[in-house]
Amino acid sequence: MGDFVEEESSAIPPRPATDFGAHVVSAPPMQSQYNSPSLSRKPLLLPIEPADSNGAIVVANKATPKPSHTPNFFTPLSSPIRKAIQLTKFDPQDAWLPITESRNGNAYYAAFHTLCSGIGIQALVLPVAFTILGWTWGIICLTVAFVWQLYTLWLLVKLHESTQTGMRYSRYFQLFSATYGERMGKIFALFPIMYLSGGTCVALIIVGGSTMKLFFQIVCGHGCSAKPLTTVEWYLVFTCAAVVLSQLPNLNSIAGVSLIGAVTAIAYCTIMWLVSVTSGRLDGVSYDPVKENDNMAMIFSVLNALGIMAFAFRGHNLTLEIQATMPSTEKNPSHVPMWIGVKVAYAIIAMCLFPLAIGGYWAYGHKIPVNGGMLTAIYQYHGRDTSQFVLALTSLLVIINAVSSFQIYGMPMFDDMESKYTKRKNKPCPWWLRSGFRAMFGYGCFFVAVAIPFLGSLAGLIGGIAVPVTFAYPCFMWLRIKKPKKYGIMWWLNWVLGLSGMILSVVLIAAGIYVVIDTGIEVSFFKPH
Repeated sequence: MGDFVEEESSAIPPRPATDFGAHVVSAPPMQSQYNSPSLSRKPLLLPIEPADSNGAIVVANKATPKPSHTPNFFTPLSSPIRKAIQLTKFDPQDAWLPITESRNGNAYYAAFHTLCSGIGIQALVLPVAFTILGWTWGIICLTVAFVWQLYTLWLLVKLHESTQTGMRYSRYFQLFSATYGERMGKIFALFPIMYLSGGTCVALIIVGGSTMKLFFQIVCGHGCSAKPLTTVEWYLVFTCAAVVLSQLPNLNSIAGVSLIGAVTAIAYCTIMWLVSVTSGRLDGVSYDPVKENDNMAMIFSVLNALGIMAFAFRGHNLTLEIQATMPSTEKNPSHVPMWIGVKVAYAIIAMCLFPLAIGGYWAYGHKIPVNGGMLTAIYQYHGRDTSQFVLALTSLLVIINAVSSFQIYGMPMFDDMESKYTKRKNKPCPWWLRSGFRAMFGYGCFFVAVAIPFLGSLAGLIGGIAVPVTFAYPCFMWLRIKKPKKYGIMWWLNWVLGLSGMILSVVLIAAGIYVVIDTGIEVSFFKPH
């Protein structure tokens, strides 16, 4: 078949998928690498005119033609993907939505996004888990959690596209719905995925705003006469910065932002464990695991420690979205550069998390602050004997990382809001409405952060619901889609890990309920500290 020539035209409404479920998913656009990210919002599926005298398929429009830079969509006739494409329509909405608007990503972009989403403020409380588990079990559990989530990440990367059907599952919810049906997806996957996005953004506003307040106090000094802003006002300052930055159009366009977020996360993690280790152990440090008065409390303390480690490895709800930004062909499938980027990113993540957890526990032992972990410990124990420049720099790095992480965690929410408009109107979202959606989401998160400051007390309970997204669902989806040999290694491995992830989720939810009932929560609406 001749070359595929693309020009501007109107979109054809999407056709419901017929394979795995009712949710519309898109076939992989077979394209090569562009020189720079494309911001075009034109649909990928266009009306096709009959072949010309040279045998070329031409997509035509009576409007003035525009020079096309779109490469070949189709692979050779004999390829299985070409046969699948003949039976599968592209979803034109993919070219209008921020996650799939530009498919010009590469291994570098994948590494930047994975680093930014995979390392952050959640890692700072890892030493707290060691106070309950002790040295041996702490290191063993942290290593097992790291390897386990890296394996499920590999499963997601391989499940992103199917050479049998030609489908690309560009969003976690799409893959889950295609596997188990849209109804099951809404029941079991939608809330955990949205919580990991929206809930993380709320937490970033709280941490970022509070750190801004601390940064101002350090820079201003003790004798500063300037009137400081209130906590709520600092939240608002942070939110305004995040909303302005969120106007970047799509996931590929924030690759530079993710790079900055990754570099700052690596920097402040490294600074924290270096300051802690070089300053020496505190006087009276003990490494004996914390003991509770009764067995039930001890069990739930251990579960809480496991929950801290599980929550440190999040970001799987963004893996398929990151891979969706890459072009894919039969000879160069997207999983190859994606896995290269993931391996580089998680090698760096391991070099940050393990020294942070082990070094922090060595320096502070059972004296590590439960709230804030390493960030609180640096200011509490080294506020006077450490350079004010180092303290201010650490705070600034945390702020920049929080603003950057807000963008990538907010992107699935932006995508979801815009998809509702494009499905209803069958046209791309105008720029002013896109800006409005993102501002509405940002200030909605600000409202939640201010209105429910005790949300952190429920994090263990709600977070237990999100654990399967990382540790269980990828295993079950692999079993359902790939159908490995029964009683083979992959069959046993995925069943054991999948069931273990679900059990972990259930016990973490039970532990969260127990903690809320036993200790209670301080309900203080609109009174952030």
